[in-house]
This record gives sequence, C-alpha cells and structure tokens, in this order.
Amino acid sequence: MNSQLKWKAVFILIVILLCAFGLFGLPDFPTSWSTLKNNWSQRIHLGLDLRGGSHLVLQVQVQEAIGLHCDQTVDRVTQQLHEKNIAFGEIRRVDDTHILVRNVAVAESGTFRDMVRDQFTEWDFAPAAGENSGYLLTMKPSVVDEIQRETMDQALETINRRINALGLTEPTVAFTGRGKDEILVELPGEGDPTRAKAVIQAGGQLELSRVEDDHTYSSEVEGLAAHGGVLPPGTELVPGKFEGTTGGPANGQVWYLLARSPIVTGQDLRSANPAPSQNYPGQYEVRFSLSTAAASRFGPFTEANIGRKMAIVLDHQVQSAPVINGRIDDSGVIEGNFSQESANDLALVLRAGALPASIKYLEERTVGPSLGADSIRSGVRASIGSLIAVMIFLVFYYRLSGINAVVALLLNLIILLAALAYFGATLTLPGIAGVVLTIGMGVDSNVLVFERIREELRAGKANASAVDVGFDRAFLTIIDTHITTLVSAAFLFLFGTGPVRGFAVTLVIGLLANLFTSIYVSRAIFDWHLTRMDRQAALSI
Repeated sequence: MNSQLKWKAVFILIVILLCAFGLFGLPDFPTSWSTLKNNWSQRIHLGLDLRGGSHLVLQVQVQEAIGLHCDQTVDRVTQQLHEKNIAFGEIRRVDDTHILVRNVAVAESGTFRDMVRDQFTEWDFAPAAGENSGYLLTMKPSVVDEIQRETMDQALETINRRINALGLTEPTVAFTGRGKDEILVELPGEGDPTRAKAVIQAGGQLELSRVEDDHTYSSEVEGLAAHGGVLPPGTELVPGKFEGTTGGPANGQVWYLLARSPIVTGQDLRSANPAPSQNYPGQYEVRFSLSTAAASRFGPFTEANIGRKMAIVLDHQVQSAPVINGRIDDSGVIEGNFSQESANDLALVLRAGALPASIKYLEERTVGPSLGADSIRSGVRASIGSLIAVMIFLVFYYRLSGINAVVALLLNLIILLAALAYFGATLTLPGIAGVVLTIGMGVDSNVLVFERIREELRAGKANASAVDVGFDRAFLTIIDTHITTLVSAAFLFLFGTGPVRGFAVTLVIGLLANLFTSIYVSRAIFDWHLTRMDRQAALSI
C-alpha cells in the first residue's frame, strides 16, 4: 500500500471515529447496548411529529398596540396644548385610529394646526363633522401597518426568548403563514404545556411609580369619590394587594392612587433573578438591576421622595408599595409570596421583555407519543427497505464493485446522522424523507462512476486507467447534479417553514456527505482493491 493510500485510509478512519463519537459519545465503561441506546437518544433530537408534544397557534391582539399608540398620542397632544396655552374643550380617543379634539379656541386654531402638522406627522387631521372648532386626527394607514409589523416581530422575539429560557429541547416559534397576526409554537416532548402557556401569556410589564396618596381604597369607586369623582391630573387608580395584617377588605384587594407616568419600566431592566426572600422565610423574591440611564433617573427620584411610598407595578397590578428609606440607584426587589418556580418564571419573563399586546389561543393540540412511534416505525421501515433494495441491486448488477458502493452508502448515512447530532438539528418525518432521497442520490453518483468505468474497460483500457478516467469524467457531472439540488434545498431552508426546513437540512447534509463518500471513499476502496489484484485480472464491475 502506497503512502498516499495510507493517508486516505487514516483520514477515513478518523471520520468514522468522529461520527461514532457524535452518535454515541463516550459511554461509561464497560459499555452496554442500553448505554449506547441512551446516548443515541440524547444526541438525535426528534421533532414534534416523531416525538410528540404540544402544538399551539397564538393570535396576537395587534389592535391593542394600535390603541396604546393612540392613547400615548392623546397624552402628548394634551401636554402640547397646555404648554402652548391653546384653549380647548375636550380631547379623547374615538377608536383605535382616531382622536377627537373639541372646541379649540378659534383665535388659536392656526397654532393648533401648525403644531399637529409639525410634531404629529403620523396623523392626518381635518375639521370634525358636526363640531364647532373641532378637529379629528386620523392615524395614517402606513403607520398602522408599521405598528402591526413591529408588534408581530416583537411578539415573536419575546415568545421565542421566553420559550428558550424554559430549557425545552428544540422548540419551534414561527409565523404560521395563514394570518398576519398568528404565531405557531411547537414544544416537542412537552406533554403538559400548562407552564409554557403561562410563561408565554404573562404580560411581564414592570413599572415603578410614585404613590400619590398614602391612603388606600377598598374599591375604585371609593377612590374616585374621595377626589370628588375626578382624579388629580396625571394620576390613575391601580389595584393591588392589601399589605397589612388586620383591617383589610374581605377580598384582600385595595386600590392605590399612582402617578400615571412611571419612573422606571421593564425596558430599563438590566437583569432579573430569583432569590430566597430575606423578609419572609420559605418564600422567594425577584431581585432586579437597572440600566445606567434608568439609574440616573431612579437615584434622584428616590432621594427626593424619602419617606414616601413607591409602587412596584406588574401587569397593572401593584405587587408591593414599600416606603423609600434612602437613595436607590440601580437595584430593587419584587416581593409577592412567590414560590421558587413562580419566581423563576417571573424573572425570565422580565428578562425576556413584555409582550407588546395580549395573545389569544386559537388552537391547542397535544400530539401523543403513539403517533410519533408510528411515524418513526414507518419512516425507519421505508429507509431500511429502500436501503436493502438498493444494496441488493448494486451487488447483483455491479458485483464486487457493488459492495464498494454499499460501503459508501452506509458511511453516507452514518455521516448524515452524526452531523445532525453535532449540529443539534431536529429529525422530523420530512427529514426522514430527505434521508431516503439522499440514498437515491448516492446510488445515482455510484451508477455514474461505474458506468463510466465500464465504458473505459470496453474501450480496452487497463483497470487502473479505466478507474482513473471513470472517476475524473463522472466528477463534473456529479458536481453539477449536487450543486443544483443544493441550491434548491437552500431555498427550501430559507423560505420554508419547520417541516420543509427539516427536509432541507437532511438533504443538504446528505448531499455533502455523498460527495465525500462517492468520490473520495469509493475511489480509495478501488485503489486499495487494485493494489491487491493481478494486473491481468478482470475488474468485477
């Protein structure tokens, strides 16, 4: 055996060993079949259609985000009207995309129009029908479309971060493609999706606001009555938990009068982590830290309000309202009778960010493991059946050279599965179809090479020369067919959804592995066989 062939053999052996490690790892010695099987199952991740799990379709309520943008504009317009001393009667939101401003002073209507035109470019405005000195602001359609797109993108990103933080294996979070406001969530192996659903749906909007009135109220009506039916400007009533030990309302809920504009929001968080409570043994709390910009606001605020209460508001519910005892720059604690799991979930929701709008479950389906077992059984049978049929054909038609092709095919499959294990890819039922197609492509490559060799042998060339010319001439054809298929698979991966991408992944890996086995490995086997046979003997092909 010449040195070049020895190095080829060493390289092929290294590839085989790497594949074995990727598929089975290094099990504890002494090795056993159960240990190998367990390692295999841990490295090959099965998709929802094979393993079973939960299938959820969510609908994002994008109209809420549009309405929130409208509310924010109402506040901004109101502030500008006061700053510019423009007299008006009323300003209110008509619906999600319209704002009505009534009874604008005639002498200042020009100033009002200039203000809207210069500072509120996202809105069209016109005189309101049936109103004297009234104007109707209408959100531009392009702005509505942009809010919808940004809301869906943010919702997808937030849900993806929350699901990944749960530590589930290979979850799928993507747009369904059916409706502009629908998101698909697949959780392989998650038989009970209750916790995942709770984490997905949690609002996670944190606000730190000043308590404007130290007195709490047993109901919203009582709070309004205490201020003559009209709340002070820039304030709102927010429900929360009664923190006292005696004398609280029967339902345990009280209402706080808070500043409408929070000092810090969840967007200002730098981190959030659960920890055992220092004040309540057996309970957990969530400790958070703020960004530098938020700390520059929070420090002066707490210093100026020592002795007053500050409300920690989560999803428009006051979790606690501690008294500010000193300056706080960049950290805080959320207490709320949390268990370890609920504190963990709240911390990851805060880290992932708040959803831009609420969600609604349109579809919820649990895929049982029996369906996965049937799919695996059928797919494996199809793969093994096609492989056996192909191997019989190759050996029968090409004789000893057919065994060469069989070895290359088996190594092709081993490399494909090992690559899936190394990359952490998920094997789905369409992925098994890609494996079967890879077998067909591998046979096609070997047939091209073998038929070229046969042509050269019929032309009277020697065995070694026929093998050299056969591989050289078939090489370009094999490259052409593989590149065109790789391009098609790349487009399937880029533009397809989960199952289609699973098919594309296995097809791409299989094609690349086939180039190695059908050209490099098969050629090395031929070279080894030629060195051991008599020059005058006929090549078995």
